Amino acid sequence: MNILSMMQQAKDMQDRLQKQMADLRVEATAGGGMVTVIVDGTKQIRSIRIDPTIVSREDVEMLQDLIAAAVNDASRKVDQQLGQSMSGLLGSLKLP
Repeated sequence: MNILSMMQQAKDMQDRLQKQMADLRVEATAGGGMVTVIVDGTKQIRSIRIDPTIVSREDVEMLQDLIAAAVNDASRKVDQQLGQSMSGLLGSLKLP
């Protein structure tokens, strides 16, 4: 196998991974589903849903904590998904 072929395989793998990251959506919740966050593979928040029953002046601090917990959980899930994707892609790379 020549170096140009290996470089092309690496480029193809990078292109596939970037597409997977753009298409990936991960949902995470906190507080038993009171806060739900959806992020993409680049860890950009796509949406936040908040159960209206928890929104009150007295619960602002709790709501902030729940949002942070859901975002952090979503970030961990993205890392996990990307790790699995990378493992699969690297396994398909035919190196000498």
